[in-house]
Amino acid sequence: MLDFIYYPVSWILWFWHRVFGFALGKDNGLAWALAVVFLVFTLRLVLYKPFVKQVRTTRQMQELQPQIKALQAKYKNDRQKMALEMQKLQKEHGFNPLMGCLPVLAQVPVFIGLYHVLRSFNRVGGGTAGFGGMHMTPEQNANTPNYVFNAEDVQSFLRARIFGAPISGVITSPREQLEAFANYGGIPHIGSMIAVAVPLMIIAGLATHFNARASIARQSAEAAANPQAAIMNKMALWVFPLGVIVGGPFLPIAILIYWVSNNIWTYGQQHLVFGRMEKEEEQKKEEAKQRRSTNAPKPGAKPVDPKKKPVDAPVVDAEPTTPSTNGTPKSSGKATASSGKSSGQGNRKRSGNRGRPNQKRRR
Repeated sequence: MLDFIYYPVSWILWFWHRVFGFALGKDNGLAWALAVVFLVFTLRLVLYKPFVKQVRTTRQMQELQPQIKALQAKYKNDRQKMALEMQKLQKEHGFNPLMGCLPVLAQVPVFIGLYHVLRSFNRVGGGTAGFGGMHMTPEQNANTPNYVFNAEDVQSFLRARIFGAPISGVITSPREQLEAFANYGGIPHIGSMIAVAVPLMIIAGLATHFNARASIARQSAEAAANPQAAIMNKMALWVFPLGVIVGGPFLPIAILIYWVSNNIWTYGQQHLVFGRMEKEEEQKKEEAKQRRSTNAPKPGAKPVDPKKKPVDAPVVDAEPTTPSTNGTPKSSGKATASSGKSSGQGNRKRSGNRGRPNQKRRR
């Protein structure tokens, strides 16, 4: 039904088992455990860019929270208008809410696929092969391929042990399912499986808790104050880790190894991504500070208002002249204030000189 998930997961697991089996031995439990760990690392590496996008989307959601609240308050009685305005706001800021869920949603089919493939190494009894089982006998199970794994690989997986516990062992497995290991290392003791599974369960629960704590610590105050976010934070801190511990007895040891390695990757990835984003924000702040200092006026200089237009200096036009009848230039009547003043003074002097000779003649 979900072969498009099971086969890719099988191929990746098969590849890494070939790599570590070549170095440690194909029946070595550590080789199979490392194959599971690097299966996780491979898939998380593929999802790295969507994870970064998820983090940026989450931060953008926190930045837009005041505007979102304002729209909710403004259109609280008009759901349709509120939805349209929300879409408009998201489009303006290039915000896609689905990107925040993509990495988490993508891991769900991977987990289901790995769980099914690992459980399908032991198809003895009912309800063991993921969904429904195949009700095989131990001999049939050991000689039946499991997706890309041939019968020899199935037998190798049944032989694989970690501190005496089979990697596909489940603490709550009934006796008939444990019969699948009888000819391949012997029927495992329940005590050895508890000794391996319980520490893995505790580590997985603690890793889930501390990953959630690290993620919540980076939330803004506005996001943490949101009632829905507060409920999700409490679930991430306590309910999910407790669920791993409570559900651990029903999971194969290989799945617990998957859970631990997945949380280790998540913790390191969060530290790397958030560290880079904080450096980017610091760099942007430094660049903005440098721009402000560059545009600031020098000490002692009068600040210039860019909105205020500069006052233009008066332009003195040259007085056009036209030739007079006697050949001397004649003014056209247009002159500046300064030229008019000087010409007036000259006229007064000439008129005064003309009057004196007349007075002497009268005498």
